[in-house]
Amino acid sequence: MKHWIEAARVRTLPLSVSGILVGCFYAMSQGIFNWKIVILALSTTLGLQILSNFANDYGDGMKGTDNNDRIGPKRAIQSGLITPGAMRYAIFITAFLTLVSAMLLIYVSFKGKYFIYSIVFFILGILAIASAIRYTIGRNPYGYRGLGDVFVFTFFGIVSTFGIYFMFAKQMDWLLLLPATAIGFLSVGVLNLNNMRDEESDRNSGKNTIVVKNGGAWAKKYHFFLVIAAMVLMLVFALIFDFSFRDPNPQRFNFDIYFFLLAYIPIIAHLKRVSKNKNPKLLDPELKKLALSTFLLSILLSLSLIYFISDIIIYYTN
Repeated sequence: MKHWIEAARVRTLPLSVSGILVGCFYAMSQGIFNWKIVILALSTTLGLQILSNFANDYGDGMKGTDNNDRIGPKRAIQSGLITPGAMRYAIFITAFLTLVSAMLLIYVSFKGKYFIYSIVFFILGILAIASAIRYTIGRNPYGYRGLGDVFVFTFFGIVSTFGIYFMFAKQMDWLLLLPATAIGFLSVGVLNLNNMRDEESDRNSGKNTIVVKNGGAWAKKYHFFLVIAAMVLMLVFALIFDFSFRDPNPQRFNFDIYFFLLAYIPIIAHLKRVSKNKNPKLLDPELKKLALSTFLLSILLSLSLIYFISDIIIYYTN
């Protein structure tokens, strides 16, 4: 069991649910909520992340990408703790359970009343599962062609944040595109750190990540763009949200909605460490720090949304 928990890479799980949290609490701020949708959305997202981790372990292990040159925790296939046959079985079971969770989520959200929506989300679920597996598995996995960033941004940023909100509201709210993009950028930032750390070993094994294609110096600038752009987008979202729901008391500063800015402290500290780094192999601790900082940011933003709206409601009811 210990080896399977390690293969699931628990440290990656908080990051994967960040978009779900923001989408859920944004819906709650509009008076729309359903705990069944929340629970099923979390289980589906966690299943997708674990599936991706199992598939990466298997794909990189079988291709020889995970070798003695790789930095960071040893993978299960690489170390021989789990056999390839057992990992294939785990991938199949995890994919099946994730699909079941996704189908239950679709049923609970739409209950047969929105057939087109159900079909669209079912297709998205299939694509997400297939993408998680095809990242490193197969003859021509897209993770070896520098397209992993697209998958992470799409499914753990846009689809998770927008998708969960749509399941509540049955409509789009384009303001949510700002935090959805921010979460997507930060999630890609974690992947970029991973690729910066493994640049040398990936190049030697033929894994052409976007870092291998463009080089470490470019990857560092790319990383700063992702993180700083995410911070700006979150701030713009808060400003627009604040103006949309103006506090009736103009003499009071609306710190409620800006409470999430506290999460910028560890993020800025992270950027300073990355800027000073001269050896990409030493970036491994930064993966966990940025992932947890993103999770903290999503929690604080979610709480900010609820507290701010409740404050307005209390004012008017009194």
